[in-house]
Amino acid sequence: MTLLMANGDLAAARSGDRAALERVLTHSRQDLRRYAEFHCVINDVEDAVQESLITVSRKLRDLRVLECFVSWTFRIVKRECNRLKRARRLLAGQPIGEEIMPVTTPEPVEWRHDVAAALESLPAHYREIILLRDLEGLTVEELGARLDMTREAVKSRLHRARVLAREYLQT
Repeated sequence: MTLLMANGDLAAARSGDRAALERVLTHSRQDLRRYAEFHCVINDVEDAVQESLITVSRKLRDLRVLECFVSWTFRIVKRECNRLKRARRLLAGQPIGEEIMPVTTPEPVEWRHDVAAALESLPAHYREIILLRDLEGLTVEELGARLDMTREAVKSRLHRARVLAREYLQT
């Protein structure tokens, strides 16, 4: 799959090139299938791969670091295999073991209150950029267009907002 990054298909696919996305998915399919064969019930392998490829095609734009593509896709496949195992056991009335339970990291209520307080402590323009980027998932380019700012100004404001929020949370 590293060949994808070398010829630029992955970057092109992330920026919306349909032909590049098809090449990325086609090249990834066999590796994902082999990985799914190890983690899925044999009857679920193809379903897990198909669902994973659909997820990859929908969420590729959200991937921030292209170098993480391979591990990201493998995590998607493993999550899908576990989802199918849980569904199979649920239908059969079997207990669902911890090894296939979805990963959940519940935050203590205090953390949510702390983050909300940190965001409230920020000036409005800093709060807005953090919410647009981290909650709505806008890219730097989309932020620039929405806020009428240059790419550099967006990155700078986002950095300052995160520093201020971090400082608030550390006190």
